[in-house]
Amino acid sequence: MSSCCKHQPAAGAAASCATPEHHGHDHSGHDHAAHTETPPPANTAGERLQLAIPAMDCPTEGQLIAKVLRPLAGVNDLSFNYIERTVTLHHDGVVETEVLVALSAIGMPATLHASAAPAAVATHGQAGWQLWLAGALAALAEALAFGGAGDASVPVVACAVPAMLLAGRSTARKAWFALKTATLNIYFLMSLAVLGAMLLGQWPEAAMVLFLFALSEKLEARALARAGDAVKALMALRPETAWVEHGDGWQEVAVAAVKVGRIVRVRPGERVPLDGEISAGHSQFNEAPITGESLPLDKGPGDAVYAGAINGGALVQLRVTAPADGSVLARIIRSVREAQAGKAPTQRFIDRFAARYTPLVVALAVLLAVALPMLGLLGWQAALYKALVLLVIACPCALVIATPVTLVSALAAAARHGMLIKGGAALEAAARIRTVALDKTGTLTSGTVAVTHVEPLADGHDEATVLALAAALEQHSTHPLARAVCRRAAAANVAPATLHGAVTELPGQGMLGGAGGRQLALGNRRLALAQGVPAAQLDALLAPLDEQGEGYLLLLADGALLALLHVNDTLRPQAEPTIAALQAQGLRVLMLSGDQPAVVRRVAAALRLDEAHGGLLPDDKLQSLAAAQREGGVAMVGDGVNDAPALAQADLGIAMGAAGSDTALETAQVALMDDRLDKLPLLFAHARRSMAVLRANIVIALAIKLLFFVLALAGVATLWMAVFADVGASLLVIGNGLRLARARLGDKHGKETT
Repeated sequence: MSSCCKHQPAAGAAASCATPEHHGHDHSGHDHAAHTETPPPANTAGERLQLAIPAMDCPTEGQLIAKVLRPLAGVNDLSFNYIERTVTLHHDGVVETEVLVALSAIGMPATLHASAAPAAVATHGQAGWQLWLAGALAALAEALAFGGAGDASVPVVACAVPAMLLAGRSTARKAWFALKTATLNIYFLMSLAVLGAMLLGQWPEAAMVLFLFALSEKLEARALARAGDAVKALMALRPETAWVEHGDGWQEVAVAAVKVGRIVRVRPGERVPLDGEISAGHSQFNEAPITGESLPLDKGPGDAVYAGAINGGALVQLRVTAPADGSVLARIIRSVREAQAGKAPTQRFIDRFAARYTPLVVALAVLLAVALPMLGLLGWQAALYKALVLLVIACPCALVIATPVTLVSALAAAARHGMLIKGGAALEAAARIRTVALDKTGTLTSGTVAVTHVEPLADGHDEATVLALAAALEQHSTHPLARAVCRRAAAANVAPATLHGAVTELPGQGMLGGAGGRQLALGNRRLALAQGVPAAQLDALLAPLDEQGEGYLLLLADGALLALLHVNDTLRPQAEPTIAALQAQGLRVLMLSGDQPAVVRRVAAALRLDEAHGGLLPDDKLQSLAAAQREGGVAMVGDGVNDAPALAQADLGIAMGAAGSDTALETAQVALMDDRLDKLPLLFAHARRSMAVLRANIVIALAIKLLFFVLALAGVATLWMAVFADVGASLLVIGNGLRLARARLGDKHGKETT
């Protein structure tokens, strides 16, 4: 018999029949695993020092910065965020002035303790008018040469030299810093190519190369700034000040100075400044920026609200429950920023590839410049020109920048829809998932028992009559089953019947009471047997329910059965369409539960799951996950607290309802900020689309490089064409990656498209 029938109401407790609550209860049918918290990893790198470097927007600058900072005493590691132009030093006591001096020496001035706002975009050395004047002069030099004036004629050189001075100062300065630090980067290679072109008398090309390169830096910096708009948009959700209760009035205070426990006022139309709990008033709140929930939520005293939510109704007061830097919104911003600084597996591979690609191409260029003339295959000038084109092609900027821009755009879009993905590694893992494992209670089901069906067994009794009698017995109990009966009666607008005399509780059996001159009883099989119902009659009635793992309550009057109330943990409304959507994406859906196998089989059949296992202990769940992992990537979906061991075991841990759980935000690789199960198909569809865009960017960058490599060897590509291709490749992959930041999630079986 289902354990839902072990009715044990608390004696002496009083409660309103129509007031639903969440209760802790000891139904063995519920599969709550042992409570386990995974502590955050220890900071093994000592202290952290963050620097804002406006001039850094490319891995080329990062390479130069690393060259001068890594040798400093106390520096353990460096983390680069090219989107926000920050560097984080993990150190054991560096001298801050040494760091600043070292950066200034390579033309990368920095400020300590970067502010919350991303660093401003660097100007790259030229005012706009200077750059466009340089472009006009370079174009004029090309036109004169094309018209027959000669590449080294006085009019051509007179146009080319000012163009190079206007456009090339920043490049020349950075090339000098690269030379001083023995760093082989694009600035050094570009300057070398320009010097070579000048030696060969190719003055128009030298001027055009410098102009195009300077233009590319400006365009790339602006494109990267757009990638940083996602974080800026999140930061814009957070008000700078709050109206705090002060004596008999209200005082405007900076949110960073507001302490936990203070009372804050939020007027209609304003954003909530800090996480808190409503202490007075009722209103509707738009929490879409935090949880992704598109519909406003009604909230009143005792309900939690989050910083950044919009008060859409009336004036409310709330008691602050977290400081400004501890709010859910602040943690989301922090996680997105940390994800930007982290490296996904694809990015680490690209970095290793780029580290070998540039030296190899440079070595090939030198070899061609020397070997081709010596072998008599080409003249010195032609061979040197071919080598100079290869030097320009040796820059891997488009390839290296493709990954961070794409991943940051994808992470920001997910955060905007209430899905906090902890970095590129988690996004890549989500794209590789083949099996989704879900807990039952609280994930696929609501976690709250409910009367799902009322089955009258005696003539003259309909559902309303049965509920009136049952609610009369249960209205003074706080037991979860009693609450379920009261909720069903209230939903049907049925008032409890009038009882005569006291209600008697029989622990482990049910309730007794009198109404209408009859002795009523409501409880389990043991109570029915004690009331004189034949065992054979009960077996025939209850055997099908026991086989299906259904819970029940029996209502009797004077020892005769009046009704059977089916009591179960109800499925979430989104459960069935979510499972169908996941399966439509080609994912295998697995349920792992500690509940009775019969209950698990019933739920699995209702949801058409691919596989389900019941009666599992926490260790059994880990073994089931390990078995599934042998067939591909496995995601585990749980609450982030009770399921912490399973979330850690899976290739991807996904916690639901994370906005209300500090533990979930810290432990899970993906945190769904609201409690919406239907976010899962969106997550996997978005991850797959993001990785498809990333792969496309890598292919684009490599294909353009390969094409111009072949054209250079064939003697077709010119210097300015190579620079133009490098600029075009960088802008193309950045623009393609930025499409994800504006993506409407929900394509390919992920229903939502907002």
